[in-house]
Amino acid sequence: MSQTCDVVVLLSGTGSNLQALIDSTRTGDSPVRIAAVISNRADAYGLQRARDAGIATRSLDHKAFDGREAFDAALIELIDAFNPKLVVLAGFMRILSAGFVRHYTGRLLNIHPSLLPKYKGLHTHQRALEAGDTVHGCSVHFVTEELDGGPLVVQAVIPVELHDSPHSLAQRVHTQEHLVYPMAVRWFAEGRLSLGEQGALLDGQLLAASGHLIQT
Repeated sequence: MSQTCDVVVLLSGTGSNLQALIDSTRTGDSPVRIAAVISNRADAYGLQRARDAGIATRSLDHKAFDGREAFDAALIELIDAFNPKLVVLAGFMRILSAGFVRHYTGRLLNIHPSLLPKYKGLHTHQRALEAGDTVHGCSVHFVTEELDGGPLVVQAVIPVELHDSPHSLAQRVHTQEHLVYPMAVRWFAEGRLSLGEQGALLDGQLLAASGHLIQT
């Protein structure tokens, strides 16, 4: 059994990926312990999910700070008080400064609702439909200074159906997010996943540029 891996989750919204992580830690053999959930919005429903699960919560209003660097410095201080091995972004709607990303190099994961490198940024489902894509999905990646860049860990691929709307596509992608994000976090907690000089490593082997692919 691996040692417990303390994780801090950052979010801004409803926290559905947080809930998937919480549920995955209740299997009895999970090495993951969510030490704290932090939001830049005091009214984020994800904080309530954490409180309901008995997890420590903190909020830090970015609007109370003079600029991104000042907020990120305070956020680092808040996170590091919990001494996590891993920081997980779960719908944290802030662009992080280079200093923040460097501080957590190799222990900062994000999930993005597209098959990166396609559709960085927002409105990914609409963009996939407008492009006539036949497949879509989500990507877990290590965070680097490039927005929605960074070495890919795992991607879940789903077919785009004839009558899909952005909403229906988003719902099916969310289902996959709730499977692959806990999986990637567990890999990290078990010591199987790491960031090397060339990219993401799983069980000591360099992952392909697309990460570990899961077709549905």
